Amino acid sequence: MSRGALQPSQQKLAEKLTILNDRGIGMLTRIYNIKKACGDPKAKPSYLIDKNLESAVKFIVRKFPAIETRNNNQQLAQLQKEKSEILKNLALYYFTFVDVMEFKVCVQFYITKCIFSTMQTVNFDLTKNYLDLVVTYITLMMLLSRIEERKAIIGLYNYAHEMTHGSSDREYPRLGQMIVDYENPLKKMMEEFVPHGKSLQDALVSLQMVYPRRNLSADQWRNAQLLSLISAPSTMLNPAQSDTMPCEYLSLDTMEKWIVFGFILCHAALNTDPAALSLWKLALQSSSCLCLFRDEVFHIHKAAEDLFVNIRGYNKRVNDIRECKESALSHAGSMHRERRKFLRSALKELATVLADQPGLLGPKALFVFMALSFARDEIIWLLRHADNIQKKSTDDFIDKHIAELIFYMEELRAHVRKYGPVMQRYYVQYLSGFDAVVLNELVQNLSVCPEDESIIMSSFVNTMTSLSVKQVEDGEVFDFRGMRLDWFRLQAYTSVSKASLGLADHRELGKMMNTIIFHTKMADSLVEMLVETSDVSIFCFYSRAFEKMFQQCLELPSHCTHELCPEERHHIGDRSLSLCNMFLDEMAKQARNLITDICTEQCTLSDQLLPKHCAKTISQAVNKKSKKQTGKKGEPEREKPGVESMRKNRLLVTNLDKLHTALSELCFSINYVPNMMVWEHTFTPREYLTSHLEIRFTKSIVGMTMYNQATQEIAKPSELLTSVRAYMTVLQSIENYVQIDITRVFNNVLLQQTQHLDSHGEPTITSLYTNWYLETLLRQVSNGHIAYFPAMKAFVNLPTENELTFNAEEYSDISEMRSLSELLGPYGMKFLSESLMWHISSQVAELKKLVVDNVEVLTQMRTSFDKPDHMAALFKRLTSVDSVLKRMTIIGVILSFRSLAQEALRDVLSCHIPFLVSSVEDFKDHIPRETDMKVAMNVYELSSAAGLPCEIDPALVVALSSQKSENISPEEEYKIACLLMVFVAVSMPTLASNVMSQYSPAIEGHCNNIHCLAKAINQIAAALFTIHKGSIEDRLKELKAFFISNTFTTQHLASSSLLKIGQETDKSTTRNRESVYLLLDMIVQESPFLTMDLLESCFPYVLLRNAYHAVYKQSVSSSA
Repeated sequence: MSRGALQPSQQKLAEKLTILNDRGIGMLTRIYNIKKACGDPKAKPSYLIDKNLESAVKFIVRKFPAIETRNNNQQLAQLQKEKSEILKNLALYYFTFVDVMEFKVCVQFYITKCIFSTMQTVNFDLTKNYLDLVVTYITLMMLLSRIEERKAIIGLYNYAHEMTHGSSDREYPRLGQMIVDYENPLKKMMEEFVPHGKSLQDALVSLQMVYPRRNLSADQWRNAQLLSLISAPSTMLNPAQSDTMPCEYLSLDTMEKWIVFGFILCHAALNTDPAALSLWKLALQSSSCLCLFRDEVFHIHKAAEDLFVNIRGYNKRVNDIRECKESALSHAGSMHRERRKFLRSALKELATVLADQPGLLGPKALFVFMALSFARDEIIWLLRHADNIQKKSTDDFIDKHIAELIFYMEELRAHVRKYGPVMQRYYVQYLSGFDAVVLNELVQNLSVCPEDESIIMSSFVNTMTSLSVKQVEDGEVFDFRGMRLDWFRLQAYTSVSKASLGLADHRELGKMMNTIIFHTKMADSLVEMLVETSDVSIFCFYSRAFEKMFQQCLELPSHCTHELCPEERHHIGDRSLSLCNMFLDEMAKQARNLITDICTEQCTLSDQLLPKHCAKTISQAVNKKSKKQTGKKGEPEREKPGVESMRKNRLLVTNLDKLHTALSELCFSINYVPNMMVWEHTFTPREYLTSHLEIRFTKSIVGMTMYNQATQEIAKPSELLTSVRAYMTVLQSIENYVQIDITRVFNNVLLQQTQHLDSHGEPTITSLYTNWYLETLLRQVSNGHIAYFPAMKAFVNLPTENELTFNAEEYSDISEMRSLSELLGPYGMKFLSESLMWHISSQVAELKKLVVDNVEVLTQMRTSFDKPDHMAALFKRLTSVDSVLKRMTIIGVILSFRSLAQEALRDVLSCHIPFLVSSVEDFKDHIPRETDMKVAMNVYELSSAAGLPCEIDPALVVALSSQKSENISPEEEYKIACLLMVFVAVSMPTLASNVMSQYSPAIEGHCNNIHCLAKAINQIAAALFTIHKGSIEDRLKELKAFFISNTFTTQHLASSSLLKIGQETDKSTTRNRESVYLLLDMIVQESPFLTMDLLESCFPYVLLRNAYHAVYKQSVSSSA
């Protein structure tokens, strides 16, 4: 039959159906957005919620569509001022309704005029497009009727138009009548479809070969080994074939909408055709609601019952509906639950086999798309019913494994995307080597073949014959859309009434062409096929259900918008991005929590290995060896570390095992894709985990210090270091689960912990330990509760009435200071040093004030050290002598603590970077003599940062330099520095009267810490003289000479004063004379500038020897 013989309404039928269906989806999108906007108070047109216009709007709705504007000026007076704005703002809504009316007219025209034979298994495209158009039309009119404000919007716009232009809009009468007619859209359309119900019935009944086979139970699927590639190994390489190829992956939801809506419109068929009734009942039993559009649903049973109950003679059909409703509520949930359970295992098997043998994607491509379609249908069914149906059994509608099913879908999608060229190569050969030959034979055997049909089919054969594998290898882009449209046209030509070549009479041709069309899609439309069979973009409109159902990563597709409604892209895009961000963040949080729990367990196990826990074990071993018998029954033997690793059998699962299992599953999801593209935004799941790990690691490190500001308790550095190492070991193991750079996490977190505050402005372990050592430990030293023992290189608690809550030795010995250096690093130790120096500078500032108060007396004493009587008289005029000694002692204690910290830092760095430390040390020891002092100080600063001791402390120089006052000249500052040394020297003899000044050989110091004066005098003098003498050539030599001259004067004063003690007769004044003598030796030993020869010139060495002998003898007698 030539195209010229076709009726005008039958010409270009394929093109018309295609365009109308696409436009119908666009209209649905626009109507859906209008409905949502009117339901949202924020997006609703302001005229509909304005209280001043409320009476006018109600009047328009009540009188709609015949509104008398001339005689109702009072009710509508408020609208006069707003008419121009109403026209402007409601135009989009109004003309959308007009477009719906025009679409309705077109659909009615083509459905009424076009009478053709439809058969789902033969002319698939024609039947599908026809039924899609009917359902789209029904859905559109139903959505329109659900917009409650439709009358108000149309009436307001028309009134504004009439007030502005003097007449109603020309489309208003027809539009208003349509709104009134379709108050009950299904009832109205039942009347419309009476003339062409037979065509619709034939199309629906043709589904009896497809729908029942698709709507089987899980047991029937299982018995048939559905989707299994390994059930029949001998046929594994055979191509998957079917007489109804495109129907195999057709959406079940789509077919149910065709059946339910179709038989509602042509309901007479239910009474006359058993096949129709069977399809109808099966659809009603399978679902309780259908998807109209996105999250708008249609409750099948209630709507059908309301329609049929008013039709005479339909009591039996009403009873059928009620029985089906009861069946759906009772059994549909469990049936679909079992389907999802089967599909999880089937898709897992399919994905595993294809991952191992991707070449099977060629012959078994149909299985892949069937699996995707089946899984997609079950997911959408659950999503739709979970929120919209009153369930008898809620367990059937809560699926904790839904994410697993989606994951296997994504696995299959990934295989198709990855091995697309393999599939192309297979099907290009299939089309040219088999399909072209078979189709050519079928065409040659046609008894009747009109010219136009012959031309089209010949073009099919020629197109397929011209294909070659080389085109695939060369990367040529295939496009068979024209061929598929020609087949659609051919279906239209051969399905109309009086067609010369009837496709219904040549079913083999139709089946073959449907198979060929599927093969062409495998060559050029794999992405479109994936969208068609596995699109779950409906999740965008079920955000709450999405949040409940999924805790795993999803790649949100963006195929849910339409070009006829571009304005919704922004809203859907924002919603998709928000959901994607929320889920990735939630996944990262869960992984972080699991990692934290594992770290907590590992820290507990590491804590069991600390030395403090071995005392009890040693005690038990000693008692057991000595066979001591206790009166009571002995305590049960304590479990030793490592017992948790002993398993009696493999079935024993510990909490740590469960945590690792859960973590591995979650990390697999995070690591599944490196990047995700969602609405032109790239998401990197691993970065979410990295970010959360950094935050949690930071909080955990600070939390593990266990710092209590109220009680001033804090964890020992060694214990914290053990916990941090255990934590880091667990974090390093995360790299076995997911590809993240854990070293970057360590660098970011640990480097921040070496600063005073982290990137969030929170305190770090550096600030916590610095504050604790300064405000707690060193403050108790100043209060006399703790002493520095040089022999032990630690601070030790002294016996006092009020016992301290901590043992100072456990926080300040060599091992603890090394642990502190490991934790804080060079940056943190530098901050600790700077804080210590700030306290020293504040003490020096107070000392200078005391010097200023006694400047006249000290000036005279500086030059009168050889006049004992005059010195005694001047000494009595001095004030705040005890304060000077106490402050200098505090300075010495702080410097002693800093020397411990520096030594620990040097030991740690020597282990980590021995070559670099040795280079710095060599650099320091070989500074050229002609080097400028500023350069030398830079070298000292470098050395100090590495923990190396320096002749001049650069940190102390910097701290004291900041005290320079603009009101005092450099000469005056220098004089004050010299007099400070004098003040200290003449004050030292008073120490002999202190009971606590006794020297203890065991600790190599004094219990009142006056042995720290030596370090204080040397370092303060070196720093002050460096500051106040400026930078000159051969600085070190001159500084040494200057230091000797000034300190010699100080020593001479001290020696004279100390020698004077020997002449005292008061025992209370001289009780610890020998112990104080030893301070002179300590000053020389600590100084890099002074020598014993200088000391011998002003203080006989025999006195020092006798002093040492006396204090050791006294120590032995005290011990006895």
